[in-house]
Amino acid sequence: MHRNSKVLLAALLSLMLGLGSAPALAAGKQAKPATVKKQALQKVSAKKRATAVMEDYSTLRLYSNAVMVLDQSTGSVLYEKNSEAVLPIASITKLMMAMVALDAPPDLDEILQIDEDDVDTLKGTHSRLRVGTRLSREEMLRLALMSSENRAAFALSRYYPGGRPAFVAAMNRKAQMLGLQDTYFSDPTGLSAENVSSARDLARMVSVAQQYPLIRQFSTTSNYEVAFGGRTHVFNNTNSLVRSSSWDIGLSKTGFINEAGRCLVMQAWFNNKPTIIVLLDSIGKMTRIGDANRIKHWVENGASSLRHSAS
Repeated sequence: MHRNSKVLLAALLSLMLGLGSAPALAAGKQAKPATVKKQALQKVSAKKRATAVMEDYSTLRLYSNAVMVLDQSTGSVLYEKNSEAVLPIASITKLMMAMVALDAPPDLDEILQIDEDDVDTLKGTHSRLRVGTRLSREEMLRLALMSSENRAAFALSRYYPGGRPAFVAAMNRKAQMLGLQDTYFSDPTGLSAENVSSARDLARMVSVAQQYPLIRQFSTTSNYEVAFGGRTHVFNNTNSLVRSSSWDIGLSKTGFINEAGRCLVMQAWFNNKPTIIVLLDSIGKMTRIGDANRIKHWVENGASSLRHSAS
């Protein structure tokens, strides 16, 4: 009996242990499907994020009122928005000013002096180039392109053979020669709202201006030190993107007057291809920079393979 009792007790203990382990085994079997489900959800989530990124790049939303994005190597229009609208272009004018000044051809070492006739009486803009400042023609051209110095541009036009009226006439002749049908110039700086063009015309003008080595160099210089008035002055580029390591910019010019809004034209390299960007009538200080960055991401991620227009 004693042995039988031990056998019976052992059997009961074994049964109890077996029942206790059943839930644990069940839990172990359920753990694997839960993990698989979690991994599947993670994959779906990652796929959704990737799709969202693709959707962002496939749709280009810009906030400048007139835009042209052009593949310079093929001439193909990648994106356009109100590209034929004729609008004031502010200091984008200075690209044509620089081309006419260099077409003369000029003596870049000749000393030019800022005169009372070079003072802005239309908008009353400030300049560090005081009346009487003497700089070489090359330095005047650099400051006009890089820092958008209006007095430098006025001086360059005044020293042109025949004076400022002949200079502005030469700007309009060159525009006609280039087939810029929407373009007209009233002054060499862009302070006048009568200086007008379209995004389509300006894409052509940027492409031609890019052929001038000094325009490429001066318009993309980050900053420049020049001595006058007994001290050294530092001038900065009006386009902050030329100081960005993520951009490869071959030509740049900004512009602003109230009538034109904020404008920006560039030739830049994306995926080892030259691209021309024209942004006109941007509202807000950072809109044109934001639009330029959106275009850069859009082109670099391949969405530009499908031509896009916006009304």
